[in-house]
Amino acid sequence: MLLLALTGSLATGKSTVSTLLSQPPYNLPIIDADLFARKVVEPGTPAYRKILKHFGPTTPNLLLPASKNINDDKTPTKPQDSRPLNRAALGRRIFGPSPERIKDRKLLNNIIHPAVRRAMALSILTHFLHGEWAVILDIPLLYDSNLDIFTPVILMIAASPSIQMQRLRARDGHLSARDAEDRVVSQGGVGEKVERTEARGRGRGFVVWNDGGMGELAEEVGRVMGEVERGGRKGWWRWVFWVCWPVAVGWGVWEVGRGWWGRREWERGKRGRERGR
Repeated sequence: MLLLALTGSLATGKSTVSTLLSQPPYNLPIIDADLFARKVVEPGTPAYRKILKHFGPTTPNLLLPASKNINDDKTPTKPQDSRPLNRAALGRRIFGPSPERIKDRKLLNNIIHPAVRRAMALSILTHFLHGEWAVILDIPLLYDSNLDIFTPVILMIAASPSIQMQRLRARDGHLSARDAEDRVVSQGGVGEKVERTEARGRGRGFVVWNDGGMGELAEEVGRVMGEVERGGRKGWWRWVFWVCWPVAVGWGVWEVGRGWWGRREWERGKRGRERGR
């Protein structure tokens, strides 16, 4: 089964592409990292309790107000561990270029990412047992979370920074220009992610620029998926993997090794370019 990672920065159109791939003619299952990231921090979960412990004392309004039972005007306030996280307040705490914000963001990622990985791995196994030829791993922070080595094919959705800012503020009207800029900057520049994706080589890394309209985007996605299928990613061999588990495991180890080596070479080249400046 092919693991095709879909990634991109804020407001580049990644969610739109995810929707396209879930519908005909593709009908591919989507494993959404953002959806899992919401589930693993629901009230009462281990990640939720860790976030309260680390951020609660210093983050005003970290929890949403307790809801009121319409059948009882005297309903007491819910206990703290049953109130959902206030994502807007947490976002203001972690987004931004300052060292303190970067440190807080890393801490939050270290709490959430392991739980998300476990949930995604279980979902991948389920789709494999159902005989799917491919699944889409919708992971915005693919490179930041070091999950790129596990995905043989990466589809990166990119847009120019000015377009990102316009779309983000149109989508989230409550954001100020500064808030929007902080969120875009916090996910890293599009340029480096594009370079990393293209460095994977033909058939393994695809970049789709989404500065235009919906029609252009759908056409580019169709071109990429056609190339993926023509590359032999969809065929009888998936049934061989499904029947013969040792072959599937061996192929998976080979792909992870290729991904690890490719990332290592890219990082080595990056250090060389930085020394040459």
